[in-house]
Amino acid sequence: MRSGATRAERTAERRTQLAQSALATLGELGYARTSLREIAQNSEFTHGVVHYYFADKVELITHCVRLYKTQCVTRFDEIVDTSTTAEELLERFALRLVESIVTEAPLHRLWYDLRTQSLFEDAFRQDVLEIDETLQGLTWRVVTRYAAFLGGSPLLDERATYALIDGLFEKALLHHIAGLPSAGADLAARVRWLLPQICPGDKSGASTAAEVA
Repeated sequence: MRSGATRAERTAERRTQLAQSALATLGELGYARTSLREIAQNSEFTHGVVHYYFADKVELITHCVRLYKTQCVTRFDEIVDTSTTAEELLERFALRLVESIVTEAPLHRLWYDLRTQSLFEDAFRQDVLEIDETLQGLTWRVVTRYAAFLGGSPLLDERATYALIDGLFEKALLHHIAGLPSAGADLAARVRWLLPQICPGDKSGASTAAEVA
């Protein structure tokens, strides 16, 4: 930990360390089969330490997913900020979605597990809604930037657009976990098809990054 940090900062840093350590176990076992003791057994931290920083597994799991999804948002925002044409943005977005499924499937599986559990448990329902709103905003930034490059506006609203892309992503995740080799390619192809349908734009008035900035 950083020298000179306040107690609150040290606590936040330790909670982040614990969350990062717990993500692998949570991604493998899911919400129902994971306890604080199980997490401690699969990390360098004792059960007492884990319990000191997190009251229960609901608090820890929510913190884990929030941490991971924040990192996801940062990576996708980088695509929005640095792409220079609609074609480049679409291609990078599609490939990043595929890469995320291939390299981080257990963590996405944990997110969908937690989101489903929130239908039955109100303890973390508000946290799930807030995380979902963040992901919806991420998706909308990609889509509206893509539309701006094409000189138009999305035909669907933010919530409907997110539902479509999230549905494609969840289905591809399931196929990937099931071992279907075409899962990634199918996802990329569907995203490449979907965005132009949502944002037909005005091809004659397509813009560059400098023009839409």
